[in-house]
Amino acid sequence: MSWFARGEVDELQRALAQERAERRATDAEVDRLRAALDAVPAGLILADASGRPVLWSRAASVGGHADVLVEEAVERLLTAAVAGEPGEQRLTLFGPPQRVLLVRAIPLEGGGAIAVIDDLSDRARVDAVRTDFVANISHELKTPVGALAVLAEALADSDDVTVNQRLANKMVEEAHRASHTIDDLLELSRIELGGVGDRDDVQLAAAIGEAAARHRLTAETRGVTLKVGGIVPDSVVGDRLQLVSAVSNLIDNAVKYSNRGGAVHITSSQSGRWAEIEVADEGIGIPTRDLDRVFERFYRVDRARSRDTGGTGLGLAIVRHVAHNHGGEVTVRSREGEGSTFTLRIPVSEGNRHGQ
Repeated sequence: MSWFARGEVDELQRALAQERAERRATDAEVDRLRAALDAVPAGLILADASGRPVLWSRAASVGGHADVLVEEAVERLLTAAVAGEPGEQRLTLFGPPQRVLLVRAIPLEGGGAIAVIDDLSDRARVDAVRTDFVANISHELKTPVGALAVLAEALADSDDVTVNQRLANKMVEEAHRASHTIDDLLELSRIELGGVGDRDDVQLAAAIGEAAARHRLTAETRGVTLKVGGIVPDSVVGDRLQLVSAVSNLIDNAVKYSNRGGAVHITSSQSGRWAEIEVADEGIGIPTRDLDRVFERFYRVDRARSRDTGGTGLGLAIVRHVAHNHGGEVTVRSREGEGSTFTLRIPVSEGNRHGQ
C-alpha cells in the first residue's frame, strides 16, 4: 500500500471516528430531551415536518384500548398543525376509571409540530362533585326551608301560647334537619374530593370507640344499647378521620332504625389482609328490593321513618366512599323484621398481616 493510500485510510478512519462521536453526542442530546419530556406531567409528542411522530414522552402513553382513540386524535391534529393550523380535541375515556383528556397540537417555527396531552380527570371530577353538591343541596334544602317559611307564617298569625310553642319546636326541628343535611353534604364532598388522605396506622379499637361515643347519648334516649367488643386486629391502614366517620355513620344508621329495647353490636375481625368491621342491629330490616340501593345518596328505604329520625340519606353514601378510598368495600345483609348487618372491609397494617 502506498503512503498516499495509507493516508486516505487514516483520513477515512478519522472521519468515521468523528461521525461516531457526533452520533454519540446527538444520542446524548436526544436522551436529555427525552428525560426532559418525561419530567413534564403532560404527554408530549414531537413530530417532524411531515407530521410523523419522532419523539414522545412517557406520559403520552395512555394504555389499553384508549390508546387507539388518542392516537387517532393526535395524528389528525398533528397533520393539521404542520400545515400551520393549531387545534384541540377533548376526549372522554370511559375506562374504568373514567378519564378526560385534552389533546392539543401546536405548529413549531422551522417546521414540525408538538402535541400536548393534558389529563383533566381530576379537574373534571372536582367540577362534577361541585355541580352535584349544588344540585343536591338545592333539592334537599327545599323541604326544611319551605317548612320553616310555613311555620313562621303560622306563628305570626297565632295568638295561642300552646300553638306557638308547638310551632316553635317544629321550627327548631326543621332548622336542625337543614343543618344536618348541610353537614353531611360537606362531609361527603370532602371525602369525595380528598381521596384516601393521609395513610397511617390507625388503632382500630380507639377509632371504633370514638365513633360509638358520638352516639351513646342518642342511643340511650331511644332506648337502644350499644355493645362494642371483639375488636381485632390492633390497627388498620388509612385516613383516621374518614374511618371514624364511616363507622360513626353505620352506628348512627343502626340506632335510627332500631326498635326501643334493641341493641346495636359493633365488632371487628380479621380475614387475611382485611379488617371486617361489622355493625349489626335488631331493627326493622331492609326489604330485598332495596338492598342494592341503600348506598345511593339521598335514598331512603322508609321515608316516613327518616323524617322522624332526622335522617338525611347521605350517611351510607359517605361509608361507601370511605370504603372505595381505602380500596375496600361495604356490604349489607338484612331481613325485614330481623335487623341488618353492615360490614366495612379495610386493609390491615403490615404488622397484622398474618394468615393470608
